[in-house]
Amino acid sequence: MRITHYGHAAVLVETDDARILIDPGDLSDAWQSLTNLDAVLVTHQHPDHIDPDHIVALLSANPAAKVLVEPSVLHQVEEGKLPELPTAAAFRPDEQAVVGDVLITGVGGQHAVIHRDLPRIGNVGYVLRSAGQPTLFHPGDAYDTAPQGVDVLAMPAYGPWAAMKETIDFVRAVAALEGFPIHGELLNDRGRALVMSRINELTSTRLIDLRGGATHEF
Repeated sequence: MRITHYGHAAVLVETDDARILIDPGDLSDAWQSLTNLDAVLVTHQHPDHIDPDHIVALLSANPAAKVLVEPSVLHQVEEGKLPELPTAAAFRPDEQAVVGDVLITGVGGQHAVIHRDLPRIGNVGYVLRSAGQPTLFHPGDAYDTAPQGVDVLAMPAYGPWAAMKETIDFVRAVAALEGFPIHGELLNDRGRALVMSRINELTSTRLIDLRGGATHEF
């Protein structure tokens, strides 16, 4: 399984028979020129996970891609807050889909609490499994679900809904062998280094830095 981190939460997963892009948001732009995608997955409605200004161009350049989104994303389309996504289908926790040689399972259901005065929205994490290859978990913006059998964790390094103690406990609960930080565009270099060092020190998961569009084969 080859994984490329295109900035913030945007992750490209490549197997022998699938190219799957997760969370093409507006805090990164390296994903905008991608083609030959078999699927585009969106964990929730926030623009740092689905870029309202560039998502249509991406889907137009990848007309055969299956588009699976957390259900409230489609509500945003209906309300005119997101552009029309004619090929998108709602994808809920516990639902499954097959793309090439990859089985995709939805997990979770709710975005992490930002503040008690802000209503919670939906969030669907994605577990990607392919025979003979590592299992990847991309949680979106939530720490409350820890699927079993995860080998590689896309670990949210920071958000207005997260604290270091929660990040550490989440990584311990998932117990992946390896992982890489995502959701870190609000951190400077010192903040990124601090998160990396604490996770590597206090959990059994080995983090690999994939900043700058690096590709790593897990």
